[in-house]
Amino acid sequence: MSKKKIFITLGIIILLAFLAVNLSYSGYFNLGVDFLNKKFSLNFPHFPEIPFKLGLDLQGGTRLVYEADLLNIEKKDYDFAMQGLRDVIERRVNLFGVQEPMVQTQEAGGVHRLAVELAGIKDPAEAIREIGKTPFLEFREPKENFEEILKKRQELVGKTEEEITQIENWQLALEEPFQSTSLNGRYLKKTEIGFHPTTNEPLVLLQFNDEGAKIFKELTAKWTGRPLAIYVDGILMSAPKVEEEISGGKAQISGRFTIEEAKELARNLNAGALPVPIKLISQKTIEPILGRISLEQSLKAGIFGFVSILIFMILFYRIPGIFASISLLIYVVFLLALFKLIPVTLTLAGIAGFLLSMGMAVDANILIFSRMREELGEKKGYLISLEEGFRRAWPSIRDGNFTTILVGLILFGFGTSFVKGFAFTLIIGNLVGMFAAIFITNNFLRCFAGTRLENWKWLWK
Repeated sequence: MSKKKIFITLGIIILLAFLAVNLSYSGYFNLGVDFLNKKFSLNFPHFPEIPFKLGLDLQGGTRLVYEADLLNIEKKDYDFAMQGLRDVIERRVNLFGVQEPMVQTQEAGGVHRLAVELAGIKDPAEAIREIGKTPFLEFREPKENFEEILKKRQELVGKTEEEITQIENWQLALEEPFQSTSLNGRYLKKTEIGFHPTTNEPLVLLQFNDEGAKIFKELTAKWTGRPLAIYVDGILMSAPKVEEEISGGKAQISGRFTIEEAKELARNLNAGALPVPIKLISQKTIEPILGRISLEQSLKAGIFGFVSILIFMILFYRIPGIFASISLLIYVVFLLALFKLIPVTLTLAGIAGFLLSMGMAVDANILIFSRMREELGEKKGYLISLEEGFRRAWPSIRDGNFTTILVGLILFGFGTSFVKGFAFTLIIGNLVGMFAAIFITNNFLRCFAGTRLENWKWLWK
């Protein structure tokens, strides 16, 4: 690779690192922007302030355990019913703005339960009331002024708040265009996915009981050419257009679904149709394992440890150690930025996975520099020693990191919530660590090829 390409690559890396630093902590950057905007009457934008997502053990919260009553469900449908319930509960939990809504199904001794973890919840009593309700599915028909509502909504598109208030009867757009009917989940026998016989597109198939079939026939006859809306827990799931009067109690919903979207819709409709009440059997308010002071002390200890590693690398490996330290700093800011962008919920276990991956990133640099020293000790040139050092160290780095990632994938696939948090940060950390050691450090060291400094062997050995 030419020197020009190396400098361009490093420029891109430094630019990305600058963005990652400000994404991880935008406070100083935004203060500087405020100063420039005020001083020179500019209008530079702020960097977005995205908070880290903290788990139950770092900020506390509430853990609720519910027992599901499956007496009226066939045994073969237990898993499907519980998955549907879980999806509905997750939607309900998200209404509270919870930072780490975690809903899991559990089964032990034939008893099926839902465990709900609400990190940072402020009103557990309201959460208990809302979560405890049985999922409710209903079919709604258009109101008499359905067309007027839709036209008014279309009229407001793209308008500012001030412009909207100047439009006559703008409040009409806030009305719900559908109204309840007598057809609800208790008349729905089952919902499943199917495929169109000619286009092979996924469909959602509905089957009603005898009473529901009569009501559905009346509704489709009345609203042919118009939409019928399907709601679960008051949330619009679909509003398919009625093509013709439907008798026999069977219908289908088409809408250019993917298979996963059709499965999710079928599961949600089944959750609203199945009589699966849930009963709260356990409520526990969880205080953060680490309080604010303890968390700050732990972070300080982590920073001191990281600085000690950098000092060791610089003293023991000299110039390669300096650039390994820079590479590790870039690795840290990249990883923190990814934690915010994905976003990753940080728990104590997740932080442990992050720290472990950091140690493996240091190991990768040590392997490379040790191999490079061996090559220089055999009187080989700087660039050859550098390339051989990376080439010979790569199998050890690859095998060590890939086996760790494999273990992480197993833990993530079969572990529980906190184990999954540890595994996820460990996997991401190892991938970014390999990139930092093999790519970033390599490009930094290649800058010295062909310079006078490459002849000062004591700097590299």
